[in-house]
Amino acid sequence: MLSAIFLLLACQLVGEALHRITGLALPGSVIGMVLLLGWLALVRRERPTLGAVSGWLTAHLSIMFVPAAVGLMQEGPALARYGLGLALATGVSTVLTIVVTALVFRWALRRFTPDEVGKRPVQLAEPGA
Repeated sequence: MLSAIFLLLACQLVGEALHRITGLALPGSVIGMVLLLGWLALVRRERPTLGAVSGWLTAHLSIMFVPAAVGLMQEGPALARYGLGLALATGVSTVLTIVVTALVFRWALRRFTPDEVGKRPVQLAEPGA
């Protein structure tokens, strides 16, 4: 169990270090996830233990939001000044994301679905006609 927690933290740390050293445009956490994916592809024995640890972390995910909420409360003056704009920007960007996702999905269905799917069955000529 401790080895799985150490693996998660080590991948996070190495990802953050690579981000800061190289200046990559990817966040350190994303680099860490890619490193973890590579590790899991190479070392299959880690999967069950890591599954148990990640299951526990997911079950207690609400605890992970407490530090973010406390940090948000410390930004009271900024929220009072820009809160309405932030809420509006969040709402508009969410609606736009949903609309664009739906349009791309419809386009992909039309583009990549075989022609035979969704069409009426071909009517065969009646015998003797």
